[in-house]
Amino acid sequence: MMNQTDLPEILPVFPLPGALLLPRSRLPLHLFEPRYLAMLEDALKTPHRLIGMIQPNEVPGRDGTGLHTIGCAGRVTQFSETEDGRYMITLTGVSRYRISEEVDGFPPYRRARVSWVGFDRDLGPTDVDTCFDRPGFLRLLSRYFAARELQTDWDTLKEADDELLINSLSMMLGFEPEDKQALLEAPSLSTRRETLMTLIEYALRGGNGEEIMQ
Repeated sequence: MMNQTDLPEILPVFPLPGALLLPRSRLPLHLFEPRYLAMLEDALKTPHRLIGMIQPNEVPGRDGTGLHTIGCAGRVTQFSETEDGRYMITLTGVSRYRISEEVDGFPPYRRARVSWVGFDRDLGPTDVDTCFDRPGFLRLLSRYFAARELQTDWDTLKEADDELLINSLSMMLGFEPEDKQALLEAPSLSTRRETLMTLIEYALRGGNGEEIMQ
């Protein structure tokens, strides 16, 4: 298990709207742009093999694409190359980080100086939601899936531990990038679950306070 002292000060960052990575969760990615292939190649040369996922943050009047302050670093745990030179990789979330500043340099991808302070629990054991009403949550989720005409393996959902269930749904469900950012920045698993439930309830009201008829 990594300690904060093992984590790098400079991190390659991958801005991708709507893509959420959380600690101890897995995110599959398809890399094909030359700059991100270079980023992967460089990351694999390091002992930690970390890539920092981050949400773009568009600021009116500012040139270029801004970045949110908080992202999550993932370790490359699987990768395979296709015949045409693309890569399918899996990042396993290690810890959230806070961007201090972007760093200029020769690589074609973006890099940032980051701080890991305040995210100690990301490197600890699996988080537990002591106030989790799982039956009530699954009933709400069932209504959401029915309204969106989505299918899932309910047996697997029922058997998943609290963190895997909440984090997987936070990553997979089709919320707006700003909503994904709120889920990322939640300070605890219980706070993330509360945020997730609020987003699901809002979606069921059609985003305007009116319940979707089923």
